[in-house]
Amino acid sequence: MRDLWPAAASIDLDAIAHNVRVLRERAGGAALMAVVKADAYGHGLVPAARAALAGGASVLGVAQPTEALALREAGVEAPVLCWLVPHGADLTPLVAADVQVAAAAPWVLDALVTASRAAGRPAVTQLKADTGLARNGAYALPLAAGGATDWSDLVTHAARLESTGLLEVVGLFSHLARADEPGHPSVRAQQDAFAAAVDEAERAGLRPAVRHLSNSAATLTEPTAVWDMVRPGLAVYGLSPVPQLASAAELGLRPAMRVTATVALAKRIRAGQGVSYGHTYAPRQESTVIDVPLGYADGIPRHASGVAPVQVHGRRFTLSGRVCMDQVVVDVGDLEVAAGDQVVLFGAGDDREPTAQDWAEAVGTISYEIVTRFGPRVPRVYQGVGA
Repeated sequence: MRDLWPAAASIDLDAIAHNVRVLRERAGGAALMAVVKADAYGHGLVPAARAALAGGASVLGVAQPTEALALREAGVEAPVLCWLVPHGADLTPLVAADVQVAAAAPWVLDALVTASRAAGRPAVTQLKADTGLARNGAYALPLAAGGATDWSDLVTHAARLESTGLLEVVGLFSHLARADEPGHPSVRAQQDAFAAAVDEAERAGLRPAVRHLSNSAATLTEPTAVWDMVRPGLAVYGLSPVPQLASAAELGLRPAMRVTATVALAKRIRAGQGVSYGHTYAPRQESTVIDVPLGYADGIPRHASGVAPVQVHGRRFTLSGRVCMDQVVVDVGDLEVAAGDQVVLFGAGDDREPTAQDWAEAVGTISYEIVTRFGPRVPRVYQGVGA
């Protein structure tokens, strides 16, 4: 069936393992949680998780319960933290599978205790503090009105439930809002707020084994934020979380994803011929255009129309005209191209091929979005450790 695939995302698992080793070195001996949410940022949940563990990750992080259970069903036995659970959900499968469930509110702890009784084993949790991101997490900053914070209520409730033997609090964590802006005052302020939140939890009687705050950017640029463990995501896959400061190569990272497609059709068109929907592009002279069977249904942003780079036979070109649902067109001038030839959308940047960061800059987004957009119509082909 492989010869029926018009495109593929090749995933270098050795690159993922390498990146984890680099990040562990930057963390100075702290443990590392590899974030594999969102299908491992589009790289494939289970293969990427195994590669990260081979590189020295000791914990895996996911957003959704289905991701955590998929890891367990695949035989992955490493500790897994899941940080988003829907209100009212039965958490018994997670507790039975020994998945650590993050709690940002007392109702999560109550649901975990209920699940503990049903599963016949203690539920394991990590408490999440909101230290200034104002997203998920129990708000740990005092309000003008004074009184107890959400975090105060959470840690008090957790300590009470832990005393029953049905719940075990193994970690405390928070998330930085502007770690990709090293030196921004909010980074220091959130570190101080997290330290205060940890102190309060310990005064409530909790004794967590790990405390973690650092995402990819902080792991690479903010050594004071390391604590017991770091929690990188994007950098695990070889992309720079601070591209305005340093490229992936300058950080010692290797991009793991390379997206290619085969030319479906090559043909000459006359000067002035409008290309693709709306005729937003037309060549100034007679030219060869190629049809590439990838579109916005596969993950190419429609706003990549006319701006995103590709490489054909070692030369760079730009998407010509609008991105369609299943196809894009590229004007390659007088280059000799035939059906079946390879087009590189992005990769590691070797031999001047475009990178995901090049796409992000062309489209006006971040590399996170570029790699995670590619859906199941683009099969993943694995190479390297465990492939």
